[in-house]
This record gives sequence, structure tokens and C-alpha cells, in this order.
Amino acid sequence: MPATRALSLRRTIVRMSNALLAFERLALMGLMYLLTGLILVNVVTRYARFPIYWIDESAVYCVVWLTFVGASAMTRLRLDFAVTMLTERLSPQHQKVAKVISTSLVVVFGVALTITCVLWMDPVGLARAGFDGRKLAAETFNFLYTEHTQTLNWPTWVLYLTLPIFAVSMTVHGLANLLEDLQLVPRTPPKGFQLSELDGVN
Repeated sequence: MPATRALSLRRTIVRMSNALLAFERLALMGLMYLLTGLILVNVVTRYARFPIYWIDESAVYCVVWLTFVGASAMTRLRLDFAVTMLTERLSPQHQKVAKVISTSLVVVFGVALTITCVLWMDPVGLARAGFDGRKLAAETFNFLYTEHTQTLNWPTWVLYLTLPIFAVSMTVHGLANLLEDLQLVPRTPPKGFQLSELDGVN
């Protein structure tokens, strides 16, 4: 029974990663269309001498979200950057060990970033303050929930959610990759992404 539960947990992690990757694919396409639309509208309105002042800030935050969502997807697709000057001189067995170490460090970084985001956003403290951002700022000097963007006037914490989302998704992808590197689960090809053998650098 313990072995069966362990195998079920491994498969669950891989399924979560694959489902997350499919959602990230849709999010990337949507953000790309949105960014293209914002830039086109910005160009047209500036040419017509009727610029929309909040377009620039919208495009910037769109690029930020696009970057973090794309970085998470690249982790699962194994397209993250790697320096192979040392590992390419190792034996195949040692290369596998180096890959496991590298993937483990990705998981450690993802967990550390998740913890950092929880400490920074302080959801427990916010709940104790009755979800009052000003009260939390007065008690902890954490002004995250009192700040707004310059032109959109949106709460900044909504836009900063990309960091904890990225941290959790990268951790899930890193765990799935680690299970595959350890040969605890079969490696599954990503759906919806056309990758050649030369696309991956890790």
C-alpha cells in the first residue's frame, strides 16, 4: 500500500504540472494577444494625437506577467538556461547526477521563493487586521495593500500576485521534472508545444 500511494502521489504531481502547463499555454497566448493589442492601440492613438495615458502602464504589467508565466512554462519544458561547459565533459552517469542536482536546486529555489512571498504578502497578518490594509501597514509597516498603480489606479498587490503564482507553479514543475530525472515516473512529452531536440538547453 505505501508503494502504491507513493506512485499515486508522483503521478498526481505530474498531472498537476501538465494541467498547469496547459493553462499557462492559454495564458501566454492571451497575454501575447493583449500586449499586441495594447501596442497597436497606443501607436494609433498617438498618431491620431489622442493618446490613452494608461496604455503604457498596462503594457508594462502585461510584459511582467508574460515574463513570469513564460518562465514557469519554460521550467517544465526544460528550456531554462544552463551552462554546460562542465557537464558536457562528464560521463553520461555523472551528467544524470548533475541534472538531478540542478533540478533539485530549482525546487529549492521555488520553495524558498514561495516562503518569501508568504512572508512578504503576510496573508495571516492581513486576516488578523480584518483585511484592512491600512491597519496592517500601521502595525507592520507593510504598505503593499495600501498602494495603487499610477495611471490604472489598481491595487498593486493584485499585480504582484504573479510572484507567488510563479513560485508555486515553478515548484510544481520542478518536482515533476525531478521525478522524471530520477526515473520514478515516465517522461511525458508536453502537449501543445512543438519542440525539437535542439530546443532544450537543460
